[in-house]
Amino acid sequence: MKFRTAIKCHVASKKLDHHSGLVLIGSCFSEHMEEKFQYFKFDTFANPFGILFNPKAIETGVRRCVLKDNYTNKDLLKHGDIWLSLDHHSRFDHRDQRQVLDDINKQIDLGHQALKKASQVIITLGTSWVYKWKEDDKVVGNCHKIPQKNFKKELLSSDEITESLRQITDLIRSINKNTDFIFTVSPVRHLKDGFIENTLSKSLLHKAIYELKKEREVSYFPAYEIMMDDLRDYRFYKTDLVHPNEMAIDYIWELFKETWISESSKEVMDSIEDIQRSLAHRPFDAESDAHQKFIKKTEQKIEQIKQQFPEIEFHKKRK
Repeated sequence: MKFRTAIKCHVASKKLDHHSGLVLIGSCFSEHMEEKFQYFKFDTFANPFGILFNPKAIETGVRRCVLKDNYTNKDLLKHGDIWLSLDHHSRFDHRDQRQVLDDINKQIDLGHQALKKASQVIITLGTSWVYKWKEDDKVVGNCHKIPQKNFKKELLSSDEITESLRQITDLIRSINKNTDFIFTVSPVRHLKDGFIENTLSKSLLHKAIYELKKEREVSYFPAYEIMMDDLRDYRFYKTDLVHPNEMAIDYIWELFKETWISESSKEVMDSIEDIQRSLAHRPFDAESDAHQKFIKKTEQKIEQIKQQFPEIEFHKKRK
């Protein structure tokens, strides 16, 4: 008897390894994936504009990074005591205008460098719903809790999304012809838009990616389908019943690992996980001979990894 629907993920022909340069852009799910990559010491860079949910906002962020189009005072908005950019996540918000610009433009420079060397760019789309700032009719990346009367809410069409994805891939390939693209749709449900509206939104994202795949060599990883059709149970959600919990993220990661990461890097990941667990270990007696031997053995394991990958650094967890 079968009690679940297993999703068969397409096995990648060109897999990721510890020599890959990865850039992740998009919704909060992209940051969950980055955490996994960072834990296993892959070369990653994520979200130079912070978390972005809709394709147009991602396109804006990619364009500014590729063209190294820095922000100036006129690009910022003051709301209350806070300076902000409507193109960016609220993590850039600050009382000091200069601080906001410095942080934003530093990330543009880092984003440009990361995109130039990226072997893979992973883009996670969250929603087809967008908010436009009424003053200039531009799609924003974040509303920053500014009153809704200042925005217009609209639903992008499948054609608009496909064109936006074309622009994203064209822009990145203008500075990096050899990068590969992996698209995915976030498994996070945007139920504040409404149940029917969320389903419509996700379907438009899927349709756009489907159309893009017909004309370009891009890949798709079914994170959304794994959550909706394989896991398919509220025990895999956080208490808000919207976001995947840690168990679900781990499960999706394992499927990604099986289909997208090379066998040689899987062995390296096992060694790195062993070291990470050792570094997180809290001894009963830090001065004991047994613990000193444990420390020495861990240092030897680190040295073995660094002989293969000198750029990898390990940091002992704080107690």
